[in-house]
Amino acid sequence: MLRKGSIAAALFWLSAGWLVLALVTTGVLLTDLYSRTLDTTLTDTLDFHVESLAGALLEAGDPQDNGIALADPRFERPRSGWYWIIRGEEGGLINLSTSVVGIDLPGVGTAADAMGRSTEVINDPFGTQLRMVERSVTLDDTTYRITVAGNLTEMLELVADFRGQTFIVLGAVGIMLAIMSAIVARIALRPIARLSTAVEALREGESAEVSGSYPTEIAPLAEEVNELLRSNVQIIERARNQVGNLAHGLKTPIAVLRNEAHARKGALADIVASETEKMSNMVSTYLERARLAARTSVVGKKADATMIMLRLTRVMRKIHPDVTIAFQRPDASLPWFRGDEADFEEMAGNLLDNACKWSKGQVGVRLGSVRGEKGTQLLMRIDDNGPGLSEADAQKVLRRGVRLDEKTPGTGLGLDIVKELVDVYGGELELKRSQLGGLLVELRLPTARLGGLVRPPGN
Repeated sequence: MLRKGSIAAALFWLSAGWLVLALVTTGVLLTDLYSRTLDTTLTDTLDFHVESLAGALLEAGDPQDNGIALADPRFERPRSGWYWIIRGEEGGLINLSTSVVGIDLPGVGTAADAMGRSTEVINDPFGTQLRMVERSVTLDDTTYRITVAGNLTEMLELVADFRGQTFIVLGAVGIMLAIMSAIVARIALRPIARLSTAVEALREGESAEVSGSYPTEIAPLAEEVNELLRSNVQIIERARNQVGNLAHGLKTPIAVLRNEAHARKGALADIVASETEKMSNMVSTYLERARLAARTSVVGKKADATMIMLRLTRVMRKIHPDVTIAFQRPDASLPWFRGDEADFEEMAGNLLDNACKWSKGQVGVRLGSVRGEKGTQLLMRIDDNGPGLSEADAQKVLRRGVRLDEKTPGTGLGLDIVKELVDVYGGELELKRSQLGGLLVELRLPTARLGGLVRPPGN
């Protein structure tokens, strides 16, 4: 389809506009050429009739002779638009055709050309447009003016008919050329459509790389995309290894400092123990963040949210046996999560675990899809019957490391990691009031089409 904003649509409308301009110009030029040809033919015909009358006049010797006539029957029919008149040098009427009877037809008022011929366009008393040709003939030292008029209106009607037929034919040709232009655009741009489909399959997690054969113009682009993917995987792997090496390298001296601080007493030992604990937490946190960033930077992954939630609810029921977890399993048409399975499990697991910790024994879990500005999104809703949060606390708790109740076990980083993963995937996380009386967590994430998982390039 010629979608708005596509290259095919731009080529089609550009070629269609040019075709319209070219065909209209062609129609105008052809009509003008046909009109000029008919006018020239009419003038030549009138010249011939003038020559015939001049010959008849010279042969008869008397300009008033009834034998002076033309064989064309149109000169005998009144109001036909075909007339001839012979006048004297002073303009007096000497002889005329039957069609002129009762008509006051003036002479030609224009100057004669090099051949002694004058021509002019006038209207007769009946509104018929005439082409008039006049020439002077001398007989016995007397000059006579022979005027012949032809019906120009008939010629103009022929031109109008020709113009209409021409534009009908050119219109049909234009439609066929426009259809051909659309077909050519579609065929010529088909490789780009295949490349777009391949990139979409890569983004949806259905392919590990851009595959297929492409013309020489866009084949380098497909190869560059694949090379970029391979390079991205290698860079991520090197960065992950370096961060891991750095973290492991720091753990040993931090452990030494912690042990030394615990072995001694005093203010300095307490300060060293406190600071080394902070350092250890920071190393663990940034190592985890590096791991998450590296994992989510690889394209070509997707996960079945329904199966993950089924597995998580079974685990949480064992961890929190006093909590009833109600999971409404969606139908098979629910789209998959576009991303790493472990990331979805981390987000959903943290949110579900928090709901179980804060609930008073009842937790609900629902999966669905919503259509928004970002397209179709996977919607996960987890609510509980716990104390809930005020609007101010709901905004505050999403900040890094913030905990509203220090008595509940945990570091406060679980929700922080969830928020970071949501940002990485371009999703949305909202905390609202639940109908159960507690907290409602709504998580929106990008979706992928149903299908099997693929491995990223280089793995």
